Amino acid sequence: MELEQICQGAKAASQKLATLGTNEKNRALTAVASALVAASADIIAANKEDLENGKKNHMPEGLLDEARIAQIAEGLQQVAALDDPIGEVLSMKKRPNGLMIGKKRVPLGVVGMIYEARPNVTVDAFGLCFKTGNAVILKGGSDAIHSNIAIVSVIQKT
Repeated sequence: MELEQICQGAKAASQKLATLGTNEKNRALTAVASALVAASADIIAANKEDLENGKKNHMPEGLLDEARIAQIAEGLQQVAALDDPIGEVLSMKKRPNGLMIGKKRVPLGVVGMIYEARPNVTVDAFGLCFKTGNAVILKGGSDAIHSNIAIVSVIQKT
């Protein structure tokens, strides 16, 4: 898939995400957390492939095991438990002509993120962007490609 198509898809997704309510977002985040734990074996198998490739390239290990995946899932649960910042009115002023002018938190739309070979960042970035009603385009390091594909597959299916 070409970058332009990815960006167009993210823009379309961002418009849908911006309309999700807090409960919908929280349910989705907790469902993804549970699905990640349930898919631990697949994610660990993908991570082993990344580790083997990393050793050949003298890269530091980014080991994923069941305990680490549980921690990553717990991070999503914590994001779900946070207050939803979207829609919060930060200030409101009445102008002399009666017009009300205020500051309100709204989604950005699409966030792009490039990061190193750390598969946990894939989940963290997804969780934070999803909670705030934003689509995210992720570009993880090539040394964690199999782990990231497995993780993103779980997120997409959920």
